[in-house]
Amino acid sequence: MTGSEKKIRVLVVDDSSFMRKVVQGIIAADPTMQVIGEAGDGREAVAMAESLRPDVISMDINMPHVDGLEATEIIMSQNPRPIVIVSSESHEGAKGTLRALQLGAVDFVSKPSSAINLDMGSVRSELLTKLRIASKVRVVRTATRPTSPQARAIMDAPRPAERVVARVDQPAKELPGAEKCPLVILAASTGGPVALMKLVPMFRKDLSAAIVLALHMPANFTGQFTQQLANASALPVREAVAGEAIRPGVMHVCPGSHHLRISPGGRILLDDGPRISGYRPCADVTLESAAAWAGPLSMGVVLTGMGNDGSRGVQAVKAAGGYVIAQDEATSMIFGMPQESIRTGSVDAILPLEAIVPALEKRALYLRGAVKVGAL
Repeated sequence: MTGSEKKIRVLVVDDSSFMRKVVQGIIAADPTMQVIGEAGDGREAVAMAESLRPDVISMDINMPHVDGLEATEIIMSQNPRPIVIVSSESHEGAKGTLRALQLGAVDFVSKPSSAINLDMGSVRSELLTKLRIASKVRVVRTATRPTSPQARAIMDAPRPAERVVARVDQPAKELPGAEKCPLVILAASTGGPVALMKLVPMFRKDLSAAIVLALHMPANFTGQFTQQLANASALPVREAVAGEAIRPGVMHVCPGSHHLRISPGGRILLDDGPRISGYRPCADVTLESAAAWAGPLSMGVVLTGMGNDGSRGVQAVKAAGGYVIAQDEATSMIFGMPQESIRTGSVDAILPLEAIVPALEKRALYLRGAVKVGAL
């Protein structure tokens, strides 16, 4: 870092003085960043975000007086700044984190189960990377949570439980094959939860395609996120079950603890092996297996996210005669994944988020018609 380069200015928010000290120590050790303030609750965070105008905020969720959700809502509606949530991996922590993302937070880092310095050291690299990336995001007034208790109760009320299915162990042998159908693979990372909460409700309940979602998200979060998608979707949304057949009109969410492949018989295979190219789930794996099974019936969609996951998979989809969409830069929180896919030359359309579902539904209807007349 040269003397002319400005350091990234970070506001640290946490009700634990010990945790603030740990996070400050991690940031201070990075020569590209500096802590410009510390807040012990959301009320202080709101005031300091306005007075200090940090480049990025590290935000806890559970705090007295004004919690992290309320602080995020106020900041994003009055004085938007990039926010990275630092929360626990518990069920409540996952629920709160996902709500914060809906309110406009850029990304999140999960606190280790035991909040000691050594454990926080295990997420040091992730925290610094996400703070650095978030500081460059162009934030806008995005807070959309309704303010009335009645409206919040409606949003939080779960849909019927059968819409989310628990994971099961991998079957010992392949079950009878599933009939081939149009298959959409959605790949996303940073900014993905927000994008998907906007995109998934757009799908019609009579969609003539199956959907599989590969999202970079911790294992403890995907179940809660699946429930949120199910609450907002006209389609049944399920956390992926090993051995279940791919069929039209159903969306399967890959658990964060597994890679997801489509078997030669059109059934879901889950693999809890090591990360592939740094990712788990790895979207490339899902896209490649989808291309192998569905061929020209496959559709790959690469949404917002950092890194290059999906770029190898979209090449497989294109080579199999499938169709590929990348989210455009204007509507992507992070344009990394879409841009890397575009660079492969395998992308058929670069679309804003709101145009993706209509394009997929049009493609699915075309494919269904082509299958009926024997053109595919």
